[in-house]
Amino acid sequence: MDSFSCFVTEYNDYLFDDALRSQNDHIALTWLLRERTTGNIAAYMSLIADAIKLSVSEKETHNLNYPFKTIPAMKIAKLAVSYSEQGKYKKLGTYMINKALALARICNRQLFACRFLTVDADIEHNESVIEFYQKNGFVPNSEMNGKRNKTISMRKDVFV
Repeated sequence: MDSFSCFVTEYNDYLFDDALRSQNDHIALTWLLRERTTGNIAAYMSLIADAIKLSVSEKETHNLNYPFKTIPAMKIAKLAVSYSEQGKYKKLGTYMINKALALARICNRQLFACRFLTVDADIEHNESVIEFYQKNGFVPNSEMNGKRNKTISMRKDVFV
């Protein structure tokens, strides 16, 4: 575990101090991506259940004709890439997002409905993170934004 370090101390601290406790308390599951030859942690993500509120126009965008305002989702609660591995491997963050999408699709087939993959993009530590998520198909949630100033709520349709 001590081989992991990213640019955000809060994310390092979460992995070392909180991820296992969150897993044991059934709050979040943390997935580790290890480098094959060294075993070092190259990236990690924590996933949780979520539900998002969509405006009428946002629901129309996704052809969701339901009277319910909230829609089921899976949330990337944390996603971090080790800065030592970023230089060796490109697109580790995208790889982790694709793994989260695959897990969401498995949930849809076998466990429970999950229409969206969501994230609160952490603009406090990195303003360009929005561009990263947009490149990976996420769009801002108009219904959920404006309430926070450190993050931007975003979604990706699991079935697009």
